[in-house]
Amino acid sequence: MQDFLTFEKFITQDILIVSYYLGVLFLPIVFWIYRKKVTFIISKTKLSILLYLFIAILFGELIWRMMFEAMIGYFDMHNYLQILVQQTLKR
Repeated sequence: MQDFLTFEKFITQDILIVSYYLGVLFLPIVFWIYRKKVTFIISKTKLSILLYLFIAILFGELIWRMMFEAMIGYFDMHNYLQILVQQTLKR
């Protein structure tokens, strides 16, 4: 517990993966709710609104995925560096 409180042990990948999947499910709902606020920018045809919504969801999901991959990579790098430091100190 002391390692967790002093930030020597970070959040596990499992929590990040659960957060990722919750966001994947929640993100399209958010785009669907806020779709009416953007209709003044594009033409008001139903096809153009649905096309915008599809593209926004697609890019939103892509950015969401890249953000979590970067965080997982950071935490993996931190763990590997901690292992290297411990191995170096044992010598």
